[in-house]
Amino acid sequence: MERKVKIGIIGLGQRGMATVERYFAIHDAEIIAVSDLLEQNTERARQLLLRHGRTNISVHYGEHSWRSLCQNPEIDLVLICTDWSSHTRMAVNAMQQGKDVAIEVPAATSVEECWQLVHTTHDTGRRCTMLENCCYDTFHLGIMQMKAQGLFGEINYCEGAYIHDLRSDQGWMSYTVSDHMGNPYPTHGLGPACQLLDINQTDHLVSLVSMSATNKINNSLIRTAQGRSILLQFDERTPRPYSRMQTLCATKAYVQKYPLPTLQIDGEPLLTGKDAERRVESYHDAQTRQLIEEGRRLEVPNLMNYIMDRRLIAAVLHGKPFDISVYDAALWSSVTELSARSVQQGSKPVDIPDFTQSN
Repeated sequence: MERKVKIGIIGLGQRGMATVERYFAIHDAEIIAVSDLLEQNTERARQLLLRHGRTNISVHYGEHSWRSLCQNPEIDLVLICTDWSSHTRMAVNAMQQGKDVAIEVPAATSVEECWQLVHTTHDTGRRCTMLENCCYDTFHLGIMQMKAQGLFGEINYCEGAYIHDLRSDQGWMSYTVSDHMGNPYPTHGLGPACQLLDINQTDHLVSLVSMSATNKINNSLIRTAQGRSILLQFDERTPRPYSRMQTLCATKAYVQKYPLPTLQIDGEPLLTGKDAERRVESYHDAQTRQLIEEGRRLEVPNLMNYIMDRRLIAAVLHGKPFDISVYDAALWSSVTELSARSVQQGSKPVDIPDFTQSN
């Protein structure tokens, strides 16, 4: 009988319920427990699971119900889909209960919490990752393969962003970001840029300068130990079209995804739009091609999520390192506090911790 990763999900709001639904497409994983503050949310999840033939679901609701879920000895992996303020304490507890953990973005909201995640993985021997689906964007995955083949030369500058017109949104996220002075949601733009620059491997982020306009648009400029830089933007309060930028400048190439896919490699014609996308995605490795084909055959609503989920479950099953390490999760999330700190200090440079130096 094929082994399946047994999953417990904490948080059954919009993102949590979407996670329940998308895991029906993951054949080697099984949701066996759910938890939420509200009984009606857990009942809704239970009914959905029953309609898909998933019986014997362990249901937990109430303020501390997530703790009892984490104590379930059958669970291999806990997915945390709650609001940001609870991510770290839930992840720490789950690891202390012997579970691997995957956290929605950002994994933490303060530098202290980031260190807690890192230290807990060391203390418990469990693994912790962040569910940053933008690192599984098919355009980004193609760029990573092109980089590995040396087509770009040396990458010395990247741009990333979360630009999304949410002026009419009245959810908890809007209320949370309205009081934040810096970039409260950095990981969508920062994660792919850090992967392109081999951050936490051959280079490290060392400092940032951040400034926010009165309408909450934030710009942060980040410097690496090797003198390279990242421009990171956050804007949910203007009519600008959706963008994550996904831009790199290198000695032999320029690439961007937003607002128009563009590829310029020395000695080759400039490609834009669908031509650029096709060229970039032609470099996908065999595994990525297979996952994309699977996702399209299953008609999943979001290929980024499907690729991320499949790779996460495969890592749990086979004991392999997670694509996004706890050091990555901590580093990318730390910009939440560090950007606000720089703004509060008149946009002075702020040092960025090296979370890999935790011993």
